[in-house]
Amino acid sequence: MDQIKRRGRPILTALLILALLPIGAVAIHRIVPPPTTLLMVKQAVAGNGLTYHWRGIDDISPRLVEAVIAAEDARFCEHRGFDFKAIEKALDSNARGRKVRGGSTISQQTAKNVFLWPGRDWVRKGFEAGYTLLIETLWGKRRIMEVYLNVAEWAPGVYGAEAAARRWYGKSAADLTPREAARLAAILPSPRRYQAASPGPYVRRRAGRIQAAMGTVRGEGLAACVLR
Repeated sequence: MDQIKRRGRPILTALLILALLPIGAVAIHRIVPPPTTLLMVKQAVAGNGLTYHWRGIDDISPRLVEAVIAAEDARFCEHRGFDFKAIEKALDSNARGRKVRGGSTISQQTAKNVFLWPGRDWVRKGFEAGYTLLIETLWGKRRIMEVYLNVAEWAPGVYGAEAAARRWYGKSAADLTPREAARLAAILPSPRRYQAASPGPYVRRRAGRIQAAMGTVRGEGLAACVLR
């Protein structure tokens, strides 16, 4: 029995280390900005360049916070990482053979962008769920939004609100107007396909709906967990 215990200790130690690594990484990035992400590296290797300027949440326009909540996750301040109503709607839409819809929250997207590799396999989705729970617990909503706005891709090789504002509008992210914020949020699903500065009909229509919804976000306090 003692021999079995001695042999099992290295395995238990290795499992403990593997379990603690994600917690340590999340704890570090609660304070330290992510230097890069796997997506950034992948796109840079593919020849798309890498422009990434970190800005604190107080140096990003509140209108952009409202815009991404309106566009991506209206219940961001209510859920604990997973919007089960959105997931149910997505499953129903997909089952009916309609256009495939996702149910990922801003928290899930942040966990994926910072800690994981691009892709849609079930292994990655499992890790994504675990990291989502960790950042919801250790970071809180304000930090999640801050990181999300800084690592999201807004054009080929362009990451974060500051780089996006400079790329598309020649200004700081702190100075974005409601219209500009809505257009940036409108291109988030396909930032390598659409343009924010000179948008086509689809982006203009989507941005118009987002800008209208921003009033609801502001009026109903749906961004209160982020904006002070």
